[in-house]
Amino acid sequence: MTACAIETPSTAEDDGVPGTRCAITADGAYAARLALDGDCWFPERWTLDGPEPYAVPLPGNQPEEPGTQVQPMADGRVLIQRLVERRHTFSLLYPAGPGTGELPLGAVECPEPGTRLRLLPPAPGGARAYALAVGPRSSAVWLVAGGAFGPERLAEVPGRCSGGVWLDRGGRMLALDRELGGRTKTVVVDLERGGEISPLLQITEGSDDRLLLADPDSGLVLISSDAPSPGQERLGWGVMGSTLPVRFPECLRLQDCAVTPFAIQPGQVLTPESCAVALCVEGPVGSWVGVWRPAERQVCHLAGPEGWLTGSGSWTQDGVLRLPYATGEVRCGVAELTAPRGDAGPGDPVRNGTAAGVPEALREAAEPDPPGPVTVRPVPLQQAPLGGE
Repeated sequence: MTACAIETPSTAEDDGVPGTRCAITADGAYAARLALDGDCWFPERWTLDGPEPYAVPLPGNQPEEPGTQVQPMADGRVLIQRLVERRHTFSLLYPAGPGTGELPLGAVECPEPGTRLRLLPPAPGGARAYALAVGPRSSAVWLVAGGAFGPERLAEVPGRCSGGVWLDRGGRMLALDRELGGRTKTVVVDLERGGEISPLLQITEGSDDRLLLADPDSGLVLISSDAPSPGQERLGWGVMGSTLPVRFPECLRLQDCAVTPFAIQPGQVLTPESCAVALCVEGPVGSWVGVWRPAERQVCHLAGPEGWLTGSGSWTQDGVLRLPYATGEVRCGVAELTAPRGDAGPGDPVRNGTAAGVPEALREAAEPDPPGPVTVRPVPLQQAPLGGE
């Protein structure tokens, strides 16, 4: 079987169609995206935590470029990043009567050719926002909103970094996938100790290991590595601080499909194996939703709503997956899905993948995992300075 693991949508390079993506605050209260009006792109804020979701357009004086990045803040404002030559400018947008108010925050200049800057995933708390500037030889973490004096450079990491996963509820520990010496390993950057760097994920010396998602409550982590199958990325899971080996479930290998984890159920403090993980599955016939729990040996395949902003969504603590979508009739919608647990009856239609939009090949029972875990070194997550969390 062939398989592919890619980065979470919020951390992947921003090269797709803007209107199909959105960023969601860590608490799931707000979202932001670029929306389309005719041929013109404009920022849009979604409020998700009320009785009904609704969108507020935040157009500026002129249309935005397709590569413009936006991110919701906890107070309902929207951070926007625009590229002007090699200067990345940042502002906060907010409704102001019939128009849009804009608070300029400053700019980050990237004079070195080949440097790319992108916003990191929304930080816990939502009062601050960060960006990652990736140059030919090193990467820099910037505080671009929430500081006292405009954009502030917090850390420089040797090597080219990608990803970006928050490991704690305080927004202090940031995990980055660093390419150095021809191999990719995950490191953690302590933003409150001058950008101190510590190793976080290394399964073997010769493997490429990336951290895709982490849940601070349970410690559950989703990783991508070619350690069990050199030359081929596999999805695996582990628990921060555990000495148990990383496992690479066979059910996460889907023929000719890219599988991207994008959300972990929060609040499962003592039971990481029971956390529900949402997967974006992309294959030759389109995209759909997968739900998987480490304690189970199969993926539950579900059709996403029409107009799903692919790869976007969040879990509630009680196991409801909320997926944002937009269609010609519904400008701002949220579909709620509840996946059955592994003890559902064998005839359960959703468990067997019979929801509309799921390929026929995935409606058969998932093959079991091989006996025992794959024999590789455990994730050395206990080496990360996570004291106090």
